[in-house]
This record gives sequence, C-alpha cells and structure tokens, in this order.
Amino acid sequence: MRIYQDFTDQQLIHLFKDGNTEALETLVLRHKDKLYTSIFLLVKDKYLAEDLFQEVFIRVIDTLRSNRYTEEGKFLPWAMRIAHNLCVDHFRKVKRNPAIKTSDNHDIFELLNFSDDTAEQKIMKNQSYERIRQMLDLLPEEQREVIVLRHYADLSFKEIASLTHCSINTALGRMRYGLINMRKMMTEKQINL
Repeated sequence: MRIYQDFTDQQLIHLFKDGNTEALETLVLRHKDKLYTSIFLLVKDKYLAEDLFQEVFIRVIDTLRSNRYTEEGKFLPWAMRIAHNLCVDHFRKVKRNPAIKTSDNHDIFELLNFSDDTAEQKIMKNQSYERIRQMLDLLPEEQREVIVLRHYADLSFKEIASLTHCSINTALGRMRYGLINMRKMMTEKQINL
C-alpha cells in the first residue's frame, strides 16, 4: 500500500476502477481523519459518526463502480458533500437538533497524532481540544458548521458555500461571527488554550 502514497486522488480512483482495492484503501486512509472529524463534530455521537463515515465510503464505492463519478472537482470536497448530506438526512429523519450533547465523549482526539508529545502535553492538548469542542457546541448551527468545514475539513469558502447552499459572502460572514462569538466566550470564561 505504501507504493500508492505518492499517487494523486485521481490516479487512485482510476486504479480502483481498474480493480485495484489497495488504491481505494490508500484513498480512504488519506482522507479518513478529515471526513470522520467533520462528521463527528456535526453529529456529536461517536457511533453515529462511524456509521455515517462508513456510509460515505459505501456511496463513494457505488458511485465509482457505476462510473457516475465525474472528475470535475477534487475528491475530498466531493466526499465531504456526501458526508454533509448524510448528516443532514439523518437529522431530518430523526428530527433531532444537532446541538444536543451526548456524553463527555473524548474519542475524537484518538484521531490526532500525539506520538511525540509527553504525557503532560497530551493532557494539555486534550483539554484545549475539549474546550474548543465545547465552545463550538455553543455556537449557532450555521456558524459551527462553517468553522468545522473550514478548520477540520480544510475546505475553501467556495466549497463551503456550495456544500451549505449559501453564497461565499454568507459563508465568510458565518465564519467571522462564529470566531467573534468564540473569542467572546474565551474572554467571558477566561479560557486559555
């Protein structure tokens, strides 16, 4: 599988279409963290996020195998759009507000690589990430969504606007107000990261 690490997403897709399953595995591993983290931050439930993540790649595989994938854009924004739509569909089905907290679930941080950190640095990073997650939970849904897609999924504002069905200016405004609100929370609660 290491031989495919330097291949582009498009090359991996072509190899998978030609029957190479290791190319798909490389593609999944390459984008797993961004996709899963984005899903988790939207649904706030580890098990649901895992289910939706698997559903994303089932749809990716089905689309690739049926030759319906068009190479008009990058793979990650396309997969993020599938993930976002699955999250929206889930909330429509269960009529649940995504701002509802489940439990003190710290499993999201298992995705981050702390291998070079000391135990104290790991604890401090976990505490910082937990504070950020808690502040994100307090934001209005539109602001939280844009911040998650921008900072955790590394999408451009154009891609975010397309994904959330709003203008680029609206996406920028939501980002701006979300960051302003987070700064206010940090000041009011005297949070240091």
